[in-house]
Amino acid sequence: MNVILLSFFLVLIIFLAVIESVRRGILETKYSLIWIITCVTLGILSSNSIFINTLANWLNVFYAPSLLFLFGLLFAIIMIFDLTRRISKMNKQLVAITQEHALLKKKYEDREYGK
Repeated sequence: MNVILLSFFLVLIIFLAVIESVRRGILETKYSLIWIITCVTLGILSSNSIFINTLANWLNVFYAPSLLFLFGLLFAIIMIFDLTRRISKMNKQLVAITQEHALLKKKYEDREYGK
């Protein structure tokens, strides 16, 4: 078994795990899109050795399967950036909700104790 065929089977297993996670509700659909795009792209690249070899020759890459590693690494960086962006957005929402809760709690305590 060569590395291109092995990578295709690994990408297929990850793709099926993503689809099953969405089906069971473990992973939301909006978060699964980047995974699906990554799996489809890597699956296309690793499904045909002629395509990856042609692309490697075009990009002057000596060892064609290293292109799969490069694309995998680039998609990992994209996913990390996307997750960081989402975490930052959720952090802003959490700060706003915490401040709103504190203001409402203060208003409630002022009414309760007659201040």
